[in-house]
Amino acid sequence: MKTICLYFEIHQIIHLKRYRFFDIGTDHYYYDDYENERNISDIAERSYMPALTALEDMIKANGQYFKVAFSISGVGMEQLELHAPQVLEKLQDLNKTGCVEFLAEPYSHGLASLVNEESFKAEVQRQAAKMEEYFGKKPQVLRNSSLIYSDDIGLQASQMGFAGMLTEGAKHVLGWKSPHYVYNCALAPKLKLLLRDVRLSDDVSLINIFMELSALGIAQPLSSNILEFLKALPACAKEKGITFSTPIEICKKMKSVGELNVPDTLSWVDEERDVSTWLGNSMQREAFNKLYSVADRVRIANDPRINQDWDYLQASNNFRFMTTKPSNVGLDRGIYSDPFDAFTNYMNILGDFLNRVNDLYPSDVDNDQLEGLLTTIKNQDEEIEVKDKEIVRLQAKLEKIEKEAEKLRAEKKPAAKKTATAAKAPAKKTATKAPAAAKKAPAKKAATKEETTEKK
Repeated sequence: MKTICLYFEIHQIIHLKRYRFFDIGTDHYYYDDYENERNISDIAERSYMPALTALEDMIKANGQYFKVAFSISGVGMEQLELHAPQVLEKLQDLNKTGCVEFLAEPYSHGLASLVNEESFKAEVQRQAAKMEEYFGKKPQVLRNSSLIYSDDIGLQASQMGFAGMLTEGAKHVLGWKSPHYVYNCALAPKLKLLLRDVRLSDDVSLINIFMELSALGIAQPLSSNILEFLKALPACAKEKGITFSTPIEICKKMKSVGELNVPDTLSWVDEERDVSTWLGNSMQREAFNKLYSVADRVRIANDPRINQDWDYLQASNNFRFMTTKPSNVGLDRGIYSDPFDAFTNYMNILGDFLNRVNDLYPSDVDNDQLEGLLTTIKNQDEEIEVKDKEIVRLQAKLEKIEKEAEKLRAEKKPAAKKTATAAKAPAKKTATKAPAAAKKAPAKKAATKEETTEKK
């Protein structure tokens, strides 16, 4: 039976502010708060809320027949929490229907998978934990930033325990093969691969429709009746005997038709479907290498403020603003006039950030030494925490013993009173009988006198 896998991405760009060379060392806040709030509020009003409401109506109208999947970056979640909490509430309402799946992806929507396995793993785990916190389920399918994928990334996804992964059905990878079947990772056969294809064929068994949620309302304005088109999709599919499935359902139900070899990294961006939109020129590569030169140090130090800036500076759009590639897709560079302006501003911010990272601990301490030092500190903190818990436990035990002792003392007091009362009662009787004995005594004495007289 043919089935449709409908998936939407939600990510929010963090806009950097204009940052001059002379700001380095004096200003450690890098973001344009006004633009961030304005941008996400606008998208929430024009796209997210109308689109999610339409999807909720489709689920209610079609019961368990219609299903949909979402992935939300951790950075996007933070922005929604701050500026558009109604979007998260609507997503939670959708989750309650049981017809929605939430996928894992890197927290920052960054490019860590291309350069640092530990950072990539940590980011995915953080985002997955946030999904579980909000929606009550741990994601089982991974979607990398911009569907970036290679055999090595697939192997790592499998080692992290994911059942499947979404990626691009690029021509140079597929060759004669169709994207409308389930494949598996060449290095990890258990990892199922679902491939995106923008052009749909009539003779398919699986239709993967993957897009940004903002396409509904922003790329395609609501005036184009895009939501009406979307709402008609379930009825049309049902007429043709086509079902809807979430990614995990497909991974569990459908068998792989074969492995997919992807030795070089691919993505869903630009005609080339590779990573050149982020790393295609020397400026991008210099910024990228400078940023990730401190990846291990940031991860080891685990400073909250540094971690937040690290997430925001990793976002892939920061590197895309520097691209010099011609593209069929319009690119809004925001405050930047050109790629060189974007590079200069980013490198000024990055210079300040690197100084702050290196100031956390002496720069002559290498990463191995730093990790050993922080591990020791962490172990000591854990020992202190264990001892604190033991102290609390013993205090609670002592309080319990004292309460029991006080209870026993309270029970003994009435018993002691009864004993004292019982002891006093015989004493009174004895005291009462004593005068009687005394009275009898003179009679006895008198009798003795009479006997003496008689004898005389």
